[in-house]
Amino acid sequence: MPASTSNLATIITGASSGIGEALARRLAAEEKQTLILVARRAEKLAALAEELQKAHGLRVDVIALDLEKPGAAQELVDEVAVRGLAIDTLINNAGFGINDLFIDMPLERIQGMVQLNIVALTELCHAVLPGMHARQQGRIMNIASVAGFQACPRFAVYAATKSFVLNFTEALAVEERKHGILVTAVCPGATKTAFHDIAGNHGTFVEKIMDSPETVAASAINALNAGKAVIVTGLLNKPLPFLLRLFPRGIATVVAGILVQREKAA
Repeated sequence: MPASTSNLATIITGASSGIGEALARRLAAEEKQTLILVARRAEKLAALAEELQKAHGLRVDVIALDLEKPGAAQELVDEVAVRGLAIDTLINNAGFGINDLFIDMPLERIQGMVQLNIVALTELCHAVLPGMHARQQGRIMNIASVAGFQACPRFAVYAATKSFVLNFTEALAVEERKHGILVTAVCPGATKTAFHDIAGNHGTFVEKIMDSPETVAASAINALNAGKAVIVTGLLNKPLPFLLRLFPRGIATVVAGILVQREKAA
């Protein structure tokens, strides 16, 4: 990682648990750069920040913010500037999905999903790039999903948002490479996090083949520092993009829906 000045910081959204927390722990131990942890749950962020500061002797700031709210991305960027920090590494980890038929999903949750998974992520990328260009360095990690490679019944909106993240990030990686900026789309499969509680994934096949957040975080950071545009994490997931090319899209879509179908209660 290039040498940095004291006001440069790494910002992680969705940092209160799961992959975001695992990324924060690993970066605190390995890189020592100021961390800015962002999520809605202030108390969990504060506890994590205190632990990391004591363990690794680095500055860890907390910003409690709901990025589902329109305009929250700019609010976040403004707050970072007020604190005298510049964003050297942006990790867009915050996001959620819902396992349900599209017609049965509450419209406000669909809108919130699109706002968080797509709009806030895109706005944050756009906001940090001018500073990165001026310094001729920077890193952007966007957490996509293996769902981004394939339409998925019952996850129709979530898979579509992650397809956006994947394609947007791949294009951005090519655009920004000549400016010294590393951009990576991370595509985990099912991971042991609170995502599945929110999504309603209990009793599905994917629940049985989960990776740990720590495994995902390690692969993600290694890929970002190596300049890889896309990384699929987990040994079982890595062949998936190739395998999907072998099947007609219609069949692959039906199979994807079966894999996330919840088991009926006895």
